Amino acid sequence: MELDEIIEGCYENSRKHQEALYNLYAAKMLGVCLTYTKDRDLAQDILHDGFFKVFKKFHQYDTSWSLQGWIRRIIVNTAIDHFRKTNRISPMDFQEAVYLVGSYNNAAEISKTADLSMLINMLPTGARTIFNLYTIEGYKHNEIAKMLSISEGTSKSQLSKAKSVLRELVTKYYER
Repeated sequence: MELDEIIEGCYENSRKHQEALYNLYAAKMLGVCLTYTKDRDLAQDILHDGFFKVFKKFHQYDTSWSLQGWIRRIIVNTAIDHFRKTNRISPMDFQEAVYLVGSYNNAAEISKTADLSMLINMLPTGARTIFNLYTIEGYKHNEIAKMLSISEGTSKSQLSKAKSVLRELVTKYYER
């Protein structure tokens, strides 16, 4: 099935075309979800909620936009909504981060096949969320602050601390 046909079918709420769209982008979008949560089951829930919103709002999609980009934006916003409902950012996040950095002294714990996404997932939830929104999604601190109901200063501080912890993790990883 061609993408144009899938899009047309989704405008008409065709379940067959919605399923084809889901199958086309689900794996990529699950990867996006996994950048916001370490829990694969929760990532699947966010993915499904996000695609439900995609199908519900498909009439708002403009074909001059990137379809993947539009879907990604909805998935990210769904992950943020979930974060807002279940988490609050606090200074305690980084007490956990100090423990994480200090706990990876055994080469077996971080294999040579580890990648940056694994290291990012070691960050506490709040720091990881802000890091992803700023660095990967390209949001500005004032936008992140509004999304997460925090101050702009908190966003900047959490990003700075996240980068610091990541530098330590990368250093430990590459010293092996």
